[in-house]
Amino acid sequence: MNKIAALVGSAIFFVVAPGTFTILLPYAFTGFQLGPAFLDSEVLRLIGAGLVALGLVPLIESFLRFALKGLGTPAPIAPPTKLVVSGFYRYVRNPMYVGLTTAVIGEALLFGSREILWEALFIALGFHAFVLAFEEPTLKEQFGAEYQTYRSNVPRWLPRLTPWYGPTA
Repeated sequence: MNKIAALVGSAIFFVVAPGTFTILLPYAFTGFQLGPAFLDSEVLRLIGAGLVALGLVPLIESFLRFALKGLGTPAPIAPPTKLVVSGFYRYVRNPMYVGLTTAVIGEALLFGSREILWEALFIALGFHAFVLAFEEPTLKEQFGAEYQTYRSNVPRWLPRLTPWYGPTA
């Protein structure tokens, strides 16, 4: 896949997948109207706004990195042809999932929405199941020892404090 096709495919998948979780569902739950703040704390609402912004950074950067460095998309039907272990991937193996979940938790705090908080929990559990059942076995089969070395050095969910500079990073 060339870079243009990878960027277009990634953009389409971005609208469909993260767009559903960060725009469509929160809108369905709240109409983008602020509810009462959790614990009656406007500080939590501000923290939520910060978490939305913080979560979007690795999510967007990783989508671009898949297209530009991996020559593929995050969609399982058009995956990268190269193992992506640079950028946020030097800190955590799943920066898209971590970023998206962080953004949705932020939206729950921002809107004061228990429904969005439940959504975040279901997203996190779904990502975990998907990673264990499909993604990690597929990457191990596709990239072999290269993926195993990466997997041994970079945590699945909680980021490292320092970047990993492996042989392919």
